[in-house]
Amino acid sequence: MFYLFLLFVFARWLLLKLKPLRSYLWRNRSLPRYGRRKKSAQPNEIEPSPLYYHRQPKPEWVKKEVIRLKALMPKTGCRTISDVFNRRFKVKRNMTVGKTYVSDTIRKHQYEIQVLRKKMKHRRPRPLPRNLIWGIDLTGKTDAKGRLHNILGILEHKSRATLTLTAIKDKTTLALLRYLLDTVERYGKPKIIRTDNEHVFTSWLFQLGLWLLGIRHQRIELHCPWQNGRIERFFGTLKEKLNCWEVDSKDQLNNALHQFTFWYHHIRPHQYLDGKTPAEVWNGINIYTRTPKQEYWFEAWEGLLQGYYLRI
Repeated sequence: MFYLFLLFVFARWLLLKLKPLRSYLWRNRSLPRYGRRKKSAQPNEIEPSPLYYHRQPKPEWVKKEVIRLKALMPKTGCRTISDVFNRRFKVKRNMTVGKTYVSDTIRKHQYEIQVLRKKMKHRRPRPLPRNLIWGIDLTGKTDAKGRLHNILGILEHKSRATLTLTAIKDKTTLALLRYLLDTVERYGKPKIIRTDNEHVFTSWLFQLGLWLLGIRHQRIELHCPWQNGRIERFFGTLKEKLNCWEVDSKDQLNNALHQFTFWYHHIRPHQYLDGKTPAEVWNGINIYTRTPKQEYWFEAWEGLLQGYYLRI
């Protein structure tokens, strides 16, 4: 019993000695990440910590550009849009965005994106003189045997007329220049040719060929296909039909492309040409003021291409 009493006295004495050290450690403990409690009458009030980082808001033009990119590319994800933005403005304006910022901006401005997309879709292009600008691009079609055939398209901007649409054997600069010379000889020379940044269009030989022809080369910005939107929209119409049509060889593909060109030129009314066809705009014919001499029903590709051909 006596030893227990001594042990109790020693423990009491030890606690009294360690109390100042415990208070000092409690007062000087490390701060939590987001702040510590104030010593005030309101115990629930939190004092912000100086270690907390407050992110600076982005400029207004960044938000508008993200909204515009999403309206232009509605099926593109947040990561891709952030990459496109950073590639364009990292060096030019020293500004970058992350996929989280893009995601938050898109989620908060869904209505603005839909309104802007509707305006872009129904925006009327400014009037242009004929043969001022040609759009050139390449696409492809895989036949029944799994072989990929490259397709060259040359589109005139004013009338949306397809000056050249053919499957080419080799996707080389010499082949493109040969078809370009044939098109110039048949339809005249444009002042500007607009292309993307594919290697075949940026080679020194293609640049030299355009310089000798006296044609200015206009290239779109990287990852901005809408800047060559007329030829891209034309390829969208072509692929919509061509994906439902099977070909066996290059000759059969060229024959199908010839039928598609006739249908697109003379039969299909174009929305942005006020219901006229590209051939009518190219030739300066107003179908609404002249009575057609004859009309024929046209059908090809097993009904994929059809409509009335009005002969003026």
